[in-house]
Amino acid sequence: MSIAERLDGVIGRAIAEKRVVGCLVIAIRDGREIYNRAAGFADREAGVPVRQDTIFRLASVTKPIVAATVLALVDRGALALDAPVTDYLPWFAPKTENGATPVITVRQLLSHSAGLAYGGQAFERAGITTGIEHSRLTLEDNIRRVATAPLLYPPGTGWAYSIAIDVLGAVIAEIEGTTLGAAVARYVTGPLGMADTAFIAVDPERLATAYGNAPGGAERMRVVHTMPNPWGTETTFLPGRILDPTAFHSGGGGMAGTAPDFAKLLLAFLDGGAPILSPEMARTAFVDQIPGIVRPDAPGSGFSTIGAILRDPVVAGIPGSVGTVQWGGIYGNHWFVDPRAKFALVAFTNTAFEGSDGPFRFEIRDAAYPIG
Repeated sequence: MSIAERLDGVIGRAIAEKRVVGCLVIAIRDGREIYNRAAGFADREAGVPVRQDTIFRLASVTKPIVAATVLALVDRGALALDAPVTDYLPWFAPKTENGATPVITVRQLLSHSAGLAYGGQAFERAGITTGIEHSRLTLEDNIRRVATAPLLYPPGTGWAYSIAIDVLGAVIAEIEGTTLGAAVARYVTGPLGMADTAFIAVDPERLATAYGNAPGGAERMRVVHTMPNPWGTETTFLPGRILDPTAFHSGGGGMAGTAPDFAKLLLAFLDGGAPILSPEMARTAFVDQIPGIVRPDAPGSGFSTIGAILRDPVVAGIPGSVGTVQWGGIYGNHWFVDPRAKFALVAFTNTAFEGSDGPFRFEIRDAAYPIG
């Protein structure tokens, strides 16, 4: 059975079982597109199908785009990976629980090893918000609140998925003296021709409706939509945030864009970085940045500058080559890049959590192998 037949089967079952409302899946090998399928509905109730130019809420797929902006600034000498964040934001100096103020580096923020959190009681007490929540805070206001919450562990000694890329968004904005969105457009989305990717939906008519998994099949998200998440708590979505021009630019989750746009970014990393990065900076995407740290949530995996990196396929229980990098976005998106196979796959859906953390994500990944 060919890779196309396997992927078709996964997509057809997920839509028939109402786990996914709509999706666009693209696979690339050796710089050539070997699979591209739009299926299901961008808006089920209105009968609008998913198309090539359908815009999806990216959530954490925003992170590698902002990380690429950081790397571009490193290339230009405006940032250094191992520099203290206080070199750029002197006021960003969170403390450990014992009151110490350790050094946090840019590299630790990129690799989520800085000791920051993504939720929890201290996070909530500080009034910190993320890119899927509505807020009238400015980006700087929000990151100043992050600085008041205690660190989970001393920087460089552990790993926890965190709001670190939002902090880097504030660093970028400070260095550039402009909005985060303007900097991302200058260094990444503009040069790559990612015209449909921004911190506000560039064409609301093409924006996919957001859906959430429910017992009877995926349901249309409400204006404020709360649902159980795979981690035993609840997540509240405000899908209208991406249409609000006053919402701060969240480097961790605030963008919208198309699957073909995002494939251009993955191809740039596979092809040595051009036209946005030097080969040296592009290689950091496929190098484990936390080699001495065991991730309790993902045995067999580390973290690079743009996503989780596969250390041991057997331990991780994941098909693919050592060095494969992957991540996703909570609104229903997932992607991975296998540099040894020169293969990239983008799977965008409009259905949380199925497309990002449900069976669909794993079925699509497994159907991609063996690559052919």
